[in-house]
Amino acid sequence: MSVAVVASGLDKVFGRGTDAEVAALSGIDLMVQDGEFVSLIGPSGCGKSTLLRLVADLIEPTGGTVTVFDKSAHQARLDQDYGMVFQHAGLFDWRRVAANIELPLELKGWSKADRSRRSREMLDLVKLPDFSRHYPRQLSGGMQQRVSIARALSFEPRLLLMDEPFGALDEMTREHMQGELLRIWRETGTTVMFVTHSIPEAAFLSNRVVVLSPRPGRIHTIVDVDLGERTEETREDPEFFAAATRIREALRAVEDGS
Repeated sequence: MSVAVVASGLDKVFGRGTDAEVAALSGIDLMVQDGEFVSLIGPSGCGKSTLLRLVADLIEPTGGTVTVFDKSAHQARLDQDYGMVFQHAGLFDWRRVAANIELPLELKGWSKADRSRRSREMLDLVKLPDFSRHYPRQLSGGMQQRVSIARALSFEPRLLLMDEPFGALDEMTREHMQGELLRIWRETGTTVMFVTHSIPEAAFLSNRVVVLSPRPGRIHTIVDVDLGERTEETREDPEFFAAATRIREALRAVEDGS
């Protein structure tokens, strides 16, 4: 199996050398295999989102390196090897759903016909084929996030970076979106790195869960999760509860400093 992401000795300090200096991450060594679903979890302020942004080349490390598909993170960004989804959908209110999805393709110079074909394919993928002409304000929060995922996947990136994308949703919508995300992940084969505060969400979605310590964030534990193909019945499976318990115990150990 090929490697999607490698972080080696990764450090991040904000405001270095100033009175506002904050050490966000320290000594992060992490390898994510191509096609994996890896979640990042830990106390608030532990650097989960910072790690995701370093992989995305939205910020630069203070020390260490990040490679994405054997390229520097910067080159991977230029080559558009990843798509990113944030907690808020970030759709443009003045663009219809199809036009929002087509925006990255427009910037890449795709023809109007190819953009239209691809947006239809993506709306089918996220099960919103009848909403291409709607505006974002006419959609529910869960539907907006599905459009955001469709936009992020429109140019077929090999890596999807997701920063608490379901955090603002109610519990039932959140569980539905988790199932939809897993379906999309299986259908596309995209590698996923996913930030969450939710133990059940991490257990349900992931192949592996990376548990970070309080700031400066370090990798405390990596929990392997082997639940096979997830369905709604998985949430009632004793193995699911066992996986959630292992993640919870790791988080407790982090809080206890052990």
